[in-house]
Amino acid sequence: MTKRALISVSNKDGILEFAKELVALGYEILSTGGTKKMLQDNAVAVTAVDEVTKFPEILDGRVKTLNPMIHGGLLGKFDDASHQAQMNEHGIEPIEIVCVNLYPFVETISKPNVTWDDAIENIDIGGPTMLRSAAKNHQYVTVIVDSNDYATVLEELKAEGATTIETRRKLAAKVFRHTAAYDSYISNYLTEEEFPESLTMTYELKQNLRYGENPHQKAAFYQKRLGSDFSLAFATQLHGKELSYNNIQDGNAALQIVKEFELPAAVAVKHMNPCGVGTGVTLEAAFDKAYEADPTSIFGGIIALNMEVDAATAEKLSHIFLEIIIAPAFSQEALDILTKKKNIRLLTIPFEQAKQDSFNVVSVEGGLLVQEPDRYGFSNADIKVVTDREPTEQEWEALQLGWSVVKHVKSNAIVVTDSHMTLGVGAGQMNRVGAAKIAFEQAGEKAKGAALASDAFFPMSDTVEAAAAAGITAIIQPGGSIKDQDSIDKANEYGIAMVFTGVRHFKH
Repeated sequence: MTKRALISVSNKDGILEFAKELVALGYEILSTGGTKKMLQDNAVAVTAVDEVTKFPEILDGRVKTLNPMIHGGLLGKFDDASHQAQMNEHGIEPIEIVCVNLYPFVETISKPNVTWDDAIENIDIGGPTMLRSAAKNHQYVTVIVDSNDYATVLEELKAEGATTIETRRKLAAKVFRHTAAYDSYISNYLTEEEFPESLTMTYELKQNLRYGENPHQKAAFYQKRLGSDFSLAFATQLHGKELSYNNIQDGNAALQIVKEFELPAAVAVKHMNPCGVGTGVTLEAAFDKAYEADPTSIFGGIIALNMEVDAATAEKLSHIFLEIIIAPAFSQEALDILTKKKNIRLLTIPFEQAKQDSFNVVSVEGGLLVQEPDRYGFSNADIKVVTDREPTEQEWEALQLGWSVVKHVKSNAIVVTDSHMTLGVGAGQMNRVGAAKIAFEQAGEKAKGAALASDAFFPMSDTVEAAAAAGITAIIQPGGSIKDQDSIDKANEYGIAMVFTGVRHFKH
């Protein structure tokens, strides 16, 4: 019986060498279109698929392998007498190896200004069908969708004359993962509903991690292939150790905060909460403010900066133990300074894509929660001054900074700021006045004359009472409590300017 291998690939990396090795091992090569021509042009003997099917390619190549002469050869059981009798009756010969990869649908829709027709024409039909047929019949058929597997297949063929069932099963599983991912890209491209009746998302392995949140937990990092590159998944690492699970979580939190600012800004994060945020006329000045906000917690933290890191800023960064520094770019002088520290990770990310939002996805036991990102900012808010006194110009600046930061702090959240930096952050407390007390304690004397931002309304006036005692002069909060008037009255009693935004910023 002639050994047959069917090869039809859009990505031709390594395929010529693979085909030559198969021919040397006694395989007849079946092929189509561009793959057939490439092999023939390189003196590899090839049998055209239409010679096997006795039917020409039609409909501009849309139909060429969808034929019983092909799929019978892929699906027939080699040791089943009934199958063999039917195959002999119809002149169908088995195909032992299938090497197929698919039309470049994702690459096509990733191009700028791609047309709908181009996208549709790059939906592969015959390829997935052959792959699925061969993968279903992996008891007998070796199916390859990834050029990285050519060497393994050849090694086993040369050593044993056939691949092992273990290898065929692994390759079949890879095929079904591949076709499932391919179909998910297509369905998502065609889907117009915001929340369709079923949701399929595809992520590709970026790296295996040393461990998860703790050393006894295994972990890996997967990335979305399509979407904004403003992500740790697509960062370019210029220096330092590989990222850990917690590094990635903290780095993502820092990125989400720093993208709020147009002015030069620096954000320091610990355990997914900001410990210091600063803005300034220069990046160095912004970092000075972020450091001053909490010089204790910044130790071992993650820093995100929204401008190219210059030498002056790098010099100050180099004197602190930091896990990661993320920025749009680093000057050569900054790199020369920072790369002297062996373990610090330096990452660049395209900040020009920072405003491209995608859905937030959070896993829970047995399911996923999917929501729009919290895009609501100060410029969107329906601002209402509800107290007798309006904020001063400086207080407005502090309120805006606080409102930009508080939505990134775990609820219950209170942030105390002046016009250029955070002074105190109270995060993740079970009651709001408790979060406020933590923020006031951190701010200390700097709370006098500062602003307070709350992620949700005050259920009673005790937070305002505590704010007045700390010296706070302006408050921004959503409002909406049935006891709002109690808080307003208390603010008026102490001469505090209070602003309602109408929208809360819970972050669980």
